[in-house]
Amino acid sequence: MRRAPALIASAGLLVAVLTGCSSPRDAADCEAPVTEGAASKLVSVSGEFGSAPTVDFPTPLKTDTTQVSENIAGTGGGIVPDQLVKLDVTLYNGTTGALISESEYDGATQASIVVDDEQTLPGLALGLECAQVGSRLALIVSPDDGLGPAGGDANSGIGANDSLVFVIDVVRADLLRADGANRPVAGGLPSVVLAPDGTPGITIPSSEPPTALEIGVLKQGNGPKVAEGDTATLHYTGVLWNEKTVFDSSWQTGKPAEFLIVDGSKTEGGLIPGFAQAVIGQTVGSQVVAVIPPDQAYGDEASQTIPAGSTLVFVVDILGVN
Repeated sequence: MRRAPALIASAGLLVAVLTGCSSPRDAADCEAPVTEGAASKLVSVSGEFGSAPTVDFPTPLKTDTTQVSENIAGTGGGIVPDQLVKLDVTLYNGTTGALISESEYDGATQASIVVDDEQTLPGLALGLECAQVGSRLALIVSPDDGLGPAGGDANSGIGANDSLVFVIDVVRADLLRADGANRPVAGGLPSVVLAPDGTPGITIPSSEPPTALEIGVLKQGNGPKVAEGDTATLHYTGVLWNEKTVFDSSWQTGKPAEFLIVDGSKTEGGLIPGFAQAVIGQTVGSQVVAVIPPDQAYGDEASQTIPAGSTLVFVVDILGVN
Protein backbone atom coordinates (compact mmCIF):
# COMPACT_ATOMS: atom_id res chain seq x y z
CA MET A 1 0.00 0.00 0.00
CA ARG A 2 1.33 3.42 -0.95
CA ARG A 3 0.63 6.09 1.61
CA ALA A 4 2.04 9.31 2.98
CA PRO A 5 4.13 9.13 6.15
CA ALA A 6 1.59 8.87 8.97
CA LEU A 7 2.05 9.99 12.54
CA ILE A 8 2.09 7.07 14.95
CA ALA A 9 -0.62 7.94 17.50
CA SER A 10 -1.19 6.37 20.90
CA ALA A 11 -4.67 5.80 22.27
CA GLY A 12 -6.23 5.95 25.71
CA LEU A 13 -7.04 8.44 28.43
CA LEU A 14 -3.46 9.14 29.48
CA VAL A 15 -2.42 10.39 26.04
CA ALA A 16 -5.73 12.22 25.64
CA VAL A 17 -4.91 14.15 28.79
CA LEU A 18 -1.26 14.62 27.87
CA THR A 19 -2.09 15.25 24.59
CA GLY A 20 10.01 27.08 16.28
CA CYS A 21 12.79 25.38 17.84
CA SER A 22 15.28 26.21 20.55
CA SER A 23 18.46 24.62 21.82
CA PRO A 24 18.56 22.40 24.92
CA ARG A 25 19.48 24.41 28.00
CA ASP A 26 22.05 23.51 30.60
CA ALA A 27 20.07 22.37 33.63
CA ALA A 28 22.04 24.66 35.94
CA ASP A 29 21.08 27.71 33.89
CA CYS A 30 17.50 26.67 33.13
CA GLU A 31 14.82 28.81 34.78
CA ALA A 32 11.84 26.53 35.34
CA PRO A 33 8.45 28.25 34.95
CA VAL A 34 7.09 26.28 37.94
CA THR A 35 8.85 25.28 41.14
CA GLU A 36 8.35 23.29 44.31
CA GLY A 37 5.53 24.36 46.59
CA ALA A 38 3.55 23.33 49.66
CA ALA A 39 1.22 21.07 47.66
CA SER A 40 3.91 19.19 45.73
CA LYS A 41 5.83 18.59 48.96
CA LEU A 42 2.81 16.68 50.30
CA VAL A 43 3.13 13.99 47.63
CA SER A 44 5.14 11.03 48.93
CA VAL A 45 6.64 8.85 46.20
CA SER A 46 8.70 5.69 46.57
CA GLY A 47 10.01 3.04 44.19
CA GLU A 48 12.69 2.83 41.52
CA PHE A 49 12.78 4.91 38.35
CA GLY A 50 11.05 3.05 35.54
CA SER A 51 8.86 0.97 37.86
CA ALA A 52 5.33 1.72 39.05
CA PRO A 53 5.63 4.14 41.98
CA THR A 54 3.97 3.92 45.35
CA VAL A 55 2.25 7.27 45.83
CA ASP A 56 0.57 8.78 48.86
CA PHE A 57 -0.91 12.25 49.43
CA PRO A 58 -3.64 13.75 51.64
CA THR A 59 -7.01 14.41 50.05
CA PRO A 60 -8.37 16.71 48.99
CA LEU A 61 -5.08 18.07 47.66
CA LYS A 62 -5.80 21.54 46.31
CA THR A 63 -3.58 24.17 44.73
CA ASP A 64 -4.12 27.44 42.90
CA THR A 65 -0.68 27.23 41.29
CA THR A 66 1.05 24.42 39.41
CA GLN A 67 3.97 23.03 41.43
CA VAL A 68 6.64 20.39 40.90
CA SER A 69 9.03 18.51 43.19
CA GLU A 70 11.92 16.33 42.03
CA ASN A 71 11.84 12.89 43.66
CA ILE A 72 14.74 11.37 41.71
CA ALA A 73 17.42 13.56 40.12
CA GLY A 74 18.17 13.26 36.42
CA THR A 75 21.12 14.19 34.23
CA GLY A 76 21.77 16.21 31.10
CA GLY A 77 20.29 19.40 29.72
CA GLY A 78 16.89 20.74 30.68
CA ILE A 79 13.87 19.97 28.51
CA VAL A 80 12.75 22.88 26.31
CA PRO A 81 9.52 23.73 24.49
CA ASP A 82 8.84 21.77 21.27
CA GLN A 83 11.06 18.88 22.39
CA LEU A 84 9.57 15.39 22.04
CA VAL A 85 9.85 13.41 25.26
CA LYS A 86 9.03 9.87 26.41
CA LEU A 87 7.41 9.55 29.80
CA ASP A 88 6.15 6.94 32.23
CA VAL A 89 3.21 8.61 33.99
CA THR A 90 0.87 7.83 36.85
CA LEU A 91 -2.03 10.28 37.16
CA TYR A 92 -4.39 10.87 40.10
CA ASN A 93 -7.33 13.11 40.89
CA GLY A 94 -6.02 15.42 43.60
CA THR A 95 -9.45 15.90 45.17
CA THR A 96 -10.52 12.26 45.51
CA GLY A 97 -7.15 10.50 45.34
CA ALA A 98 -8.54 8.22 42.63
CA LEU A 99 -6.09 6.69 40.14
CA ILE A 100 -6.98 7.99 36.67
CA SER A 101 -4.33 6.41 34.47
CA GLU A 102 -1.02 4.60 34.73
CA SER A 103 1.74 3.69 32.27
CA GLU A 104 2.72 0.09 31.66
CA TYR A 105 6.21 0.61 33.13
CA ASP A 106 7.47 -2.10 30.79
CA GLY A 107 10.40 -0.16 29.34
CA ALA A 108 8.80 0.05 25.90
CA THR A 109 5.40 1.78 25.88
CA GLN A 110 5.93 5.23 27.33
CA ALA A 111 3.67 8.17 26.59
CA SER A 112 5.07 10.36 23.82
CA ILE A 113 4.40 14.12 23.83
CA VAL A 114 5.81 17.30 22.37
CA VAL A 115 6.28 19.88 25.13
CA ASP A 116 3.89 22.58 23.97
CA ASP A 117 1.30 24.27 26.21
CA GLU A 118 -0.93 24.93 23.19
CA GLN A 119 -1.23 21.26 22.25
CA THR A 120 -0.50 19.64 25.61
CA LEU A 121 -2.11 20.19 28.99
CA PRO A 122 -0.57 23.58 29.94
CA GLY A 123 0.41 22.54 33.47
CA LEU A 124 2.12 19.41 32.18
CA ALA A 125 4.16 21.36 29.62
CA LEU A 126 5.16 23.93 32.25
CA GLY A 127 6.12 21.23 34.75
CA LEU A 128 8.36 19.45 32.25
CA GLU A 129 10.39 22.51 31.24
CA CYS A 130 13.95 22.25 32.62
CA ALA A 131 13.39 18.65 33.80
CA GLN A 132 16.19 16.21 33.02
CA VAL A 133 16.18 12.71 31.58
CA GLY A 134 16.25 10.18 34.41
CA SER A 135 14.31 12.40 36.79
CA ARG A 136 11.12 11.46 38.63
CA LEU A 137 8.77 14.36 39.26
CA ALA A 138 5.74 14.92 41.48
CA LEU A 139 3.73 17.49 39.54
CA ILE A 140 0.56 19.09 40.89
CA VAL A 141 -1.42 20.83 38.14
CA SER A 142 -3.90 23.50 39.21
CA PRO A 143 -7.41 23.48 37.72
CA ASP A 144 -6.59 26.61 35.70
CA ASP A 145 -3.57 24.86 34.13
CA GLY A 146 -5.41 21.55 33.82
CA LEU A 147 -8.95 20.65 32.77
CA GLY A 148 -10.71 23.43 34.67
CA PRO A 149 -11.14 25.71 31.63
CA ALA A 150 -12.74 22.78 29.79
CA GLY A 151 -15.10 22.08 32.66
CA GLY A 152 -13.26 18.92 33.67
CA ASP A 153 -13.71 15.48 32.14
CA ALA A 154 -16.76 13.57 33.36
CA ASN A 155 -15.66 10.34 31.67
CA SER A 156 -12.51 10.20 33.81
CA GLY A 157 -14.10 11.63 36.94
CA ILE A 158 -12.22 14.94 36.83
CA GLY A 159 -14.20 17.98 37.96
CA ALA A 160 -13.61 21.56 36.90
CA ASN A 161 -12.17 22.38 40.35
CA ASP A 162 -9.95 19.30 40.67
CA SER A 163 -6.17 19.50 40.75
CA LEU A 164 -4.25 16.73 38.98
CA VAL A 165 -1.37 14.82 40.56
CA PHE A 166 1.20 13.47 38.10
CA VAL A 167 4.14 11.25 38.99
CA ILE A 168 6.40 11.39 35.94
CA ASP A 169 9.51 9.45 34.98
CA VAL A 170 11.35 11.32 32.19
CA VAL A 171 12.65 8.38 30.16
CA ARG A 172 13.95 10.09 27.02
CA ALA A 173 14.22 13.50 25.38
CA ASP A 174 14.85 13.53 21.64
CA LEU A 175 17.04 15.99 19.79
CA LEU A 176 15.54 19.24 18.53
CA ARG A 177 17.55 19.09 15.28
CA ALA A 178 20.25 16.97 13.68
CA ASP A 179 23.55 17.62 15.46
CA GLY A 180 25.92 15.37 13.52
CA ALA A 181 29.14 16.32 11.74
CA ASN A 182 28.75 18.01 8.36
CA ARG A 183 29.41 15.76 5.36
CA PRO A 184 30.05 16.65 1.71
CA VAL A 185 27.31 15.52 -0.66
CA ALA A 186 27.75 14.30 -4.22
CA GLY A 187 26.96 16.72 -7.04
CA GLY A 188 23.55 16.55 -8.66
CA LEU A 189 21.64 16.32 -5.40
CA PRO A 190 19.59 19.30 -4.22
CA SER A 191 21.51 21.82 -2.13
CA VAL A 192 20.40 22.49 1.44
CA VAL A 193 20.97 25.53 3.63
CA LEU A 194 19.76 25.75 7.22
CA ALA A 195 18.04 28.61 9.02
CA PRO A 196 19.31 29.41 12.54
CA ASP A 197 16.61 27.17 14.04
CA GLY A 198 17.50 24.25 11.75
CA THR A 199 14.73 24.65 9.18
CA PRO A 200 16.11 23.48 5.81
CA GLY A 201 15.93 25.52 2.64
CA ILE A 202 16.11 23.29 -0.43
CA THR A 203 17.26 24.29 -3.92
CA ILE A 204 16.31 21.86 -6.70
CA PRO A 205 18.71 21.54 -9.67
CA SER A 206 17.46 22.69 -13.07
CA SER A 207 18.28 19.27 -14.56
CA GLU A 208 15.86 16.42 -15.10
CA PRO A 209 15.21 14.37 -11.97
CA PRO A 210 17.10 11.11 -11.47
CA THR A 211 15.22 7.90 -12.25
CA ALA A 212 16.68 5.94 -9.33
CA LEU A 213 16.56 6.60 -5.60
CA GLU A 214 19.44 8.83 -4.47
CA ILE A 215 20.37 9.41 -0.83
CA GLY A 216 22.98 11.76 0.60
CA VAL A 217 24.08 12.22 4.21
CA LEU A 218 24.35 15.92 5.06
CA LYS A 219 25.18 15.39 8.75
CA GLN A 220 26.52 12.19 10.26
CA GLY A 221 25.18 11.56 13.76
CA ASN A 222 26.74 9.28 16.34
CA GLY A 223 23.53 8.01 17.97
CA PRO A 224 21.77 4.65 17.66
CA LYS A 225 21.09 3.25 14.20
CA VAL A 226 17.54 3.13 12.85
CA ALA A 227 16.44 -0.40 11.98
CA GLU A 228 13.43 -1.46 9.94
CA GLY A 229 10.44 -1.71 12.26
CA ASP A 230 11.71 0.94 14.68
CA THR A 231 9.69 4.02 15.55
CA ALA A 232 11.79 7.10 14.85
CA THR A 233 11.32 10.78 15.72
CA LEU A 234 11.90 12.94 12.65
CA HIS A 235 11.83 16.51 11.42
CA TYR A 236 11.31 16.62 7.66
CA THR A 237 10.57 18.81 4.66
CA GLY A 238 9.21 17.43 1.38
CA VAL A 239 9.56 19.25 -1.96
CA LEU A 240 8.21 18.46 -5.44
CA TRP A 241 11.14 18.30 -7.88
CA ASN A 242 9.28 19.64 -10.94
CA GLU A 243 7.22 22.30 -9.17
CA LYS A 244 10.02 23.18 -6.72
CA THR A 245 7.43 23.75 -3.99
CA VAL A 246 7.13 22.42 -0.44
CA PHE A 247 4.22 20.00 -0.07
CA ASP A 248 4.76 18.95 3.55
CA SER A 249 7.01 20.00 6.43
CA SER A 250 7.06 19.33 10.15
CA TRP A 251 9.19 22.48 10.50
CA GLN A 252 6.17 24.60 9.54
CA THR A 253 4.52 23.64 12.83
CA GLY A 254 7.81 23.40 14.75
CA LYS A 255 6.81 19.94 16.00
CA PRO A 256 8.71 16.73 15.16
CA ALA A 257 6.73 13.58 14.48
CA GLU A 258 7.11 9.85 15.12
CA PHE A 259 6.97 7.35 12.26
CA LEU A 260 6.97 3.58 12.02
CA ILE A 261 9.96 2.90 9.76
CA VAL A 262 8.63 0.21 7.44
CA ASP A 263 7.98 0.00 3.70
CA GLY A 264 4.30 0.88 3.21
CA SER A 265 4.17 -1.08 -0.06
CA LYS A 266 4.67 -4.22 2.05
CA THR A 267 3.29 -3.28 5.47
CA GLU A 268 0.03 -1.50 6.32
CA GLY A 269 0.69 1.82 8.05
CA GLY A 270 4.20 2.22 6.68
CA LEU A 271 6.00 4.85 4.62
CA ILE A 272 6.50 5.25 0.93
CA PRO A 273 9.37 2.87 -0.01
CA GLY A 274 11.97 5.54 -0.85
CA PHE A 275 11.40 7.41 2.41
CA ALA A 276 11.77 4.22 4.45
CA GLN A 277 14.99 3.29 2.62
CA ALA A 278 16.40 6.78 3.22
CA VAL A 279 15.98 6.44 7.00
CA ILE A 280 16.79 2.75 7.59
CA GLY A 281 20.44 2.35 8.60
CA GLN A 282 20.95 6.03 9.44
CA THR A 283 21.99 7.13 12.93
CA VAL A 284 20.31 9.49 15.37
CA GLY A 285 21.72 12.98 14.91
CA SER A 286 22.01 12.53 11.14
CA GLN A 287 20.41 14.62 8.43
CA VAL A 288 19.78 13.05 5.03
CA VAL A 289 18.55 14.30 1.68
CA ALA A 290 16.68 11.82 -0.50
CA VAL A 291 15.49 12.14 -4.09
CA ILE A 292 12.66 9.66 -4.53
CA PRO A 293 11.48 8.75 -8.05
CA PRO A 294 7.78 8.03 -8.68
CA ASP A 295 8.16 4.25 -8.52
CA GLN A 296 9.52 4.61 -4.96
CA ALA A 297 6.84 7.17 -4.03
CA TYR A 298 3.24 7.33 -5.31
CA GLY A 299 3.75 6.17 -8.91
CA ASP A 300 1.01 7.22 -11.29
CA GLU A 301 -1.40 8.03 -8.47
CA ALA A 302 -1.92 11.51 -7.07
CA SER A 303 -1.89 11.89 -3.28
CA GLN A 304 -3.41 15.01 -1.74
CA THR A 305 -1.08 17.86 -2.86
CA ILE A 306 1.29 15.51 -4.73
CA PRO A 307 0.57 15.17 -8.48
CA ALA A 308 0.75 11.78 -10.16
CA GLY A 309 4.21 10.83 -11.39
CA SER A 310 6.02 13.17 -9.01
CA THR A 311 9.66 12.94 -8.00
CA LEU A 312 9.94 13.89 -4.35
CA VAL A 313 12.81 15.42 -2.38
CA PHE A 314 12.99 15.01 1.40
CA VAL A 315 15.42 16.47 3.90
CA VAL A 316 15.09 14.49 7.13
CA ASP A 317 16.57 15.09 10.60
CA ILE A 318 16.72 11.89 12.67
CA LEU A 319 16.09 12.97 16.26
CA GLY A 320 15.44 9.75 18.18
CA VAL A 321 14.60 6.06 17.87
CA ASN A 322 12.87 3.41 19.96
